[in-house]
Amino acid sequence: MLSAHVPDLAALELLLGVAREGSLNGVARKAGVSQQAVSARIRAMEAQTGVTLVHRTPRGSSLTVEGVMIAEWAARLLDVAAEMDAGITALRAGQRSRLRVSASSTISEMLLPGWLASFRAETPQGRNAPEIVLTYANTAMVITHVTEGLADIGFTEGPREPAGLHGRAVGHDRLTVVVAPGHPWAGPRPVSAAELAGTPLVSRESGSGTRDTFTAALTAVLGPGAPQAPAALSLSTTAAIRSAALAGAAPAVISELAVADDLASGRLVAVQTPELDLRRTLRAVWDGATTPPSGAARDLIAHILTRRHQERRSGRAH
Repeated sequence: MLSAHVPDLAALELLLGVAREGSLNGVARKAGVSQQAVSARIRAMEAQTGVTLVHRTPRGSSLTVEGVMIAEWAARLLDVAAEMDAGITALRAGQRSRLRVSASSTISEMLLPGWLASFRAETPQGRNAPEIVLTYANTAMVITHVTEGLADIGFTEGPREPAGLHGRAVGHDRLTVVVAPGHPWAGPRPVSAAELAGTPLVSRESGSGTRDTFTAALTAVLGPGAPQAPAALSLSTTAAIRSAALAGAAPAVISELAVADDLASGRLVAVQTPELDLRRTLRAVWDGATTPPSGAARDLIAHILTRRHQERRSGRAH
């Protein structure tokens, strides 16, 4: 039996909403309720858990360090609930076509929702759009899902193409080290690779594309086997890393896509790391033939590549 301190799924979704939106008002708009209702639900959750979860300021709201930890656990719990929901839907759908997609954090949080929405919107009239079952995982798990046949197609963020799988670049990204305003690294002084390696940072967990890319960049400068300080926090979602950075837990390593608005508004500051090459390629990967699997998987990749071409022409490509 769970203790009475565990909030329900709806409350946990609100907490993750605060991490994503950065304000109670933004969460309220998305949920279609009043800000007072969201605030009351957060206070009730704080009373239930016995810890302060949200730091409220006139400029917005962010999670406390304790809130980040609970949001991290909540994200995993909600992912399992979403898988169960998708599984029940699949059982009810009978013979409808289904595309199983496994995607790593930055892609699943920042890019796939838009790709999937436009993919469904462009399904020709008279043809049923495939049911898409999306599983969130780190890059290592995405590779496992595709290799073991648990996913028809995967999306990874690692520094290199996974061995044994075929793939195609669907975008590009760059990691950045961010801090809260007022941190010693927030000034114009560049931070060296050695100083970064010796500092506990907030980052993704081992096996993630973010962790692998950052480690590869440090290794390229410092050499193989160079020591690296243990992480201040190892989190399994990009949203959790962003929340930890906003809470001032420690310098954080995160995709530029996830913090673009925070950097523009001054809620976070990008640290100057000129020694490191933090660029990475976002890939669609699959098993078997050199071409993507026929059907919905191939159609989805073609759609993403078309969107990428259009965005590149308009100057908005990642």
